[in-house]
Amino acid sequence: MSTPAKIADHPIHPMLVALPIGMWVFALIGDIVYAAGGNVGWSAAAFYTIGVGILGALAAAIPGLIDLVSMSPSRARTIGIWHMSINLALVGLFAVNFFLRWQTGLSAGTALVLTIIGIAGLLVSGWLGGEMVYVLGTAVKRETDTSARSTGRTDIGRGPGREAA
Repeated sequence: MSTPAKIADHPIHPMLVALPIGMWVFALIGDIVYAAGGNVGWSAAAFYTIGVGILGALAAAIPGLIDLVSMSPSRARTIGIWHMSINLALVGLFAVNFFLRWQTGLSAGTALVLTIIGIAGLLVSGWLGGEMVYVLGTAVKRETDTSARSTGRTDIGRGPGREAA
């Protein structure tokens, strides 16, 4: 499957997901340092990185949705629906986390728990995204490797579970 959401044959969704992942992981670090007795600046950093992560996740969702709706019914599409659903739930969880911090100055313990739950969900969603790409080959462009022909190797470009033609 080739993705319609691409720039110069490179899928856009994986380019954009690094931002929310990085922001939310940094928010976890900020929450841990603050809960361990760090100054309030760590809590503020976590607050702002959660906000930027939400915006980044929404930006990554657009090409992700384009990719998903372009897929034909398959195991990869089913996994993609789960991946999307978990990610939307995570955006909601981090939005609640952000809103509560903004409105109530959420306590260090509660903020940390919400962020930990979000990161755990991010790990599950990332696993599913990896399953689609690295196991099922979704949006992976397959080309004949000219070096394979010149060396006589025929296994280049085949991942696990892919048999020789």
